[in-house]
Amino acid sequence: MKITMFGTQPYDRESFERIGRDCGLELGYHRSHLNADNVALAKGADAVCVFVNDTVDAETVCGLADLGVKLIALRCAGFNNVDLEAAARCGIPVVRVPAYSPHAVAEHAVALMLALNRKIHRAYWRTRDGNFSLHGLMGFDMYGKTAGIVGTGRIARELIRILKGFGMEVVANDLCPDPAYAKEAGIVYVSLEELYRRSDIVSLHCPLTDRTRYMIGDVAVSQMKPGVMLVNTGRGQLIHTEALIDGLKEKRIGAAGLDVYEEEAGYFYEDTSDRVMDDDVLARLLSFNNVIVTSHQGFFTREALDNIARTTLRNIRDFAEGRVLVNEVKAEAMPAAGRCR
Repeated sequence: MKITMFGTQPYDRESFERIGRDCGLELGYHRSHLNADNVALAKGADAVCVFVNDTVDAETVCGLADLGVKLIALRCAGFNNVDLEAAARCGIPVVRVPAYSPHAVAEHAVALMLALNRKIHRAYWRTRDGNFSLHGLMGFDMYGKTAGIVGTGRIARELIRILKGFGMEVVANDLCPDPAYAKEAGIVYVSLEELYRRSDIVSLHCPLTDRTRYMIGDVAVSQMKPGVMLVNTGRGQLIHTEALIDGLKEKRIGAAGLDVYEEEAGYFYEDTSDRVMDDDVLARLLSFNNVIVTSHQGFFTREALDNIARTTLRNIRDFAEGRVLVNEVKAEAMPAAGRCR
């Protein structure tokens, strides 16, 4: 099979070529993100391999079908950027990587929490400039505080394990609560309203669906404990950015750690340091000294990249050899919420 990969970075190519050296697949690489305007780049491919910022909408799916593409392989867990109904109509299966390293994303969420709490980013720049003052750098003990975790999938459960190790109380919300897990982990499931009201730190780990899109808006922010820390390593559109900015300005939100952003496609994974930022909302976010934005790098560990390449190539080979697609995503999966990445 011939596979065309989109949105490819050097590290993607390195891991896929190393892991797939003897897989019998022909891999081609494009730096550009797949969309309806450049779908012709997939000409001659049996499958396309896409990532989070590729746009695989109905028009793109139809274009792929017209070119004879037989499989859409996501090298990520989320699938909100793929029109699954269009893919089903065109007879193109969609496969994904449901788990690559829950430790990677959970540990990144903790890194954001610790950096924001103890103002590590501000201290770093101060000391490099010879300023060793502690003014404005005070944090709080995480021990004894309450963390609210939205979604209790693999990543969230790893995060909960770490936070419980800090001595934190954990409350959680999930559309499909797991009482057995809650008892084992020593957590309680609560309503979103109660979670917002009680939590010193809120961390989002739910998939992006019609139900969860902009779940953090003006109403949610108004329900949160004043000074709450908000962390998002899930999907950018879980948070309405304007509402977040208002919450930061009003000091209802004390800090925000964002590994994702709702309009990230034009910036994340690219070096744009030589041009003026034309996204006023992102520029405003970056102006807050109590906000840390990272470039959707929560997954970015050596182990995770290898697991992504290994699972993606196995998905493609399963299709090529007519085996059951254990990681197939179907249209009816879209409304399912609760457990993510």
